[in-house]
Amino acid sequence: MTHLLTLFFATFSAAFMATVPPGLLNMNAAKVSVEKGKANGIIFSLGVSTMIVLQAYVAVLISKFLFRHPEVIVWIQKAAIAVFAFFAIYFFTLARKQKQKPRQVIAVSRKNSFFKGMFLAALNFLTIPYYSALNAMWNASGWIQFEFWDIAVFILSAGCGSFAVLYLYTVYFNKLEPGNSAFSRNSNYILSVLMLILLVITLIRIYYT
Repeated sequence: MTHLLTLFFATFSAAFMATVPPGLLNMNAAKVSVEKGKANGIIFSLGVSTMIVLQAYVAVLISKFLFRHPEVIVWIQKAAIAVFAFFAIYFFTLARKQKQKPRQVIAVSRKNSFFKGMFLAALNFLTIPYYSALNAMWNASGWIQFEFWDIAVFILSAGCGSFAVLYLYTVYFNKLEPGNSAFSRNSNYILSVLMLILLVITLIRIYYT
């Protein structure tokens, strides 16, 4: 039981710290919260966290394979470059087309917000290698074994740690009422720049590590 608590807090902390830096998912959570309301931002965050739980489970299943075949990790990173480039152009185009208009409440299906969160999280190809490496590290430390409860705690704590950060982003931006409109107008530019930064970081990881 003690090792499960250690595993939970260690994985929760790792997931939390990995989600804190501004990126595609947390900035979109803030954007959804500002434009469509706090409830939709939370539903979006739940969608993201659900996909991260699934990705963490896949990472557990294939962690050994990934480390025996490092070329697979390189392939995933190269696929991530294409995704980051696409979203950099996509968000920049949205920002250019967006017209300044009074803020209004938009009626959006919460189901749509949930699946949008799952979809964007699914496009983050670096999640699986990250949790595969984390799983291998915990396994080497003796914190996790390939048993049901160990795997269940690992994947659930990964989802909870990610959701905690997304929730903070959602609430934080939602409470900044005076700055909401400015953030809404510039959020697509911010996301476009972030995608370019992630693209450059991924290129550096591929060619200089």
